[in-house]
Amino acid sequence: MSNVHQQYAVNPFPELRGHGLWLRPWDAESDADAASWLRGLSDPEFQRWNTPLKFVRDVDAARESLRSRAESAREGSGVAFRVTDPDTGDALGHIGINAIDHVMHRAMVGYWVLPEARGRHVATRALLLATRFAFTELALHRLELDHAAGHDASCHIAERCGYRYEGTLRGAMFEAGRHDAFRDCHLHARLTTDPEPEVPDLAEGAR
Repeated sequence: MSNVHQQYAVNPFPELRGHGLWLRPWDAESDADAASWLRGLSDPEFQRWNTPLKFVRDVDAARESLRSRAESAREGSGVAFRVTDPDTGDALGHIGINAIDHVMHRAMVGYWVLPEARGRHVATRALLLATRFAFTELALHRLELDHAAGHDASCHIAERCGYRYEGTLRGAMFEAGRHDAFRDCHLHARLTTDPEPEVPDLAEGAR
């Protein structure tokens, strides 16, 4: 186990604050967290662009999904944050640093935002905060972000956060709601040596 992995394993459930957000670990035993997780993964906009490896259709499945995320955190292979309002603690969405490779210092990021929180740059601000954490605290060198081709909103978020478009991966993502068909996705990435983008003006409407 690398020194970075050892350091991360000591505190696999960090909390982050910044850019007007509070990122904290999901709690599978919390009714509110399980309900928010289920609502996020049941949202038609989420389902249009994302197909989980295991479908989450009820609260029990949501808890099991969150327990799996917690296990990944304990193993040092991922970290999942509940994106919340720092004043009220209300859930706004999710952001995760996934498939952490401590040898190549690389990982993938993914996020979603609850319907009532859209239009406030939540995904952008959460991605900026999680990216800084990944580069500084996890000592990662490269973060990758992919999304279904045609998902323009995710393209804009990635570019706004300094994730450059690197190309189209053919048939690299499940079709919506299916595990037996595939679609293309766009690959974006950011290196720790890339310049830090500016935090967007929160008065502008975006995700």
